[in-house]
Amino acid sequence: MNMVFEGTAFKFGRDVDTDVIIPARYLNTTDPQELAAHVMEDIDREFVNQVKAGDIIVAEDNFGCGSSREQAPLAIKGAGVACVVAVSFARIFYRNAINIGLPILVCPEAARAARSGDLLRVDLDKGEVTNLTKQKVYQADRFPDFMQEIVAAGGLMQQVRHKISDRKSGPS
Repeated sequence: MNMVFEGTAFKFGRDVDTDVIIPARYLNTTDPQELAAHVMEDIDREFVNQVKAGDIIVAEDNFGCGSSREQAPLAIKGAGVACVVAVSFARIFYRNAINIGLPILVCPEAARAARSGDLLRVDLDKGEVTNLTKQKVYQADRFPDFMQEIVAAGGLMQQVRHKISDRKSGPS
């Protein structure tokens, strides 16, 4: 599927919860662009002004803990973040990210070694994170094919729509 992302790392610590990713005061919308305007503002007020399409969030343990709000990964994706690499993810955040098509990767060594400003390349197909700044390659478990298909489609709903569309347009 060739899912390779390259961008600047934005490093966050451990236990970054969904209330910090997208504060509750902005949950009156599910529009990714509106949510993106406020992503991470309670932990890094300048994040939204500095992040560029294709950049990568790197975090320590338990990224996305807290409530099960789907707006958290949606806000990250809406901000143009290509991928999130962490030591570990909260289980519900992990699944929500996959469901909305936000690539995430558990790679403890890469997450611990990376610093804000490092240039990273993430290859989901191989399960590799390359820190181009440090010239170091880290191995993670790669996504199973079915999860890569969901992410490549842009999320679970888009994947289902494509499959339904393919069936309708296919041979009868």
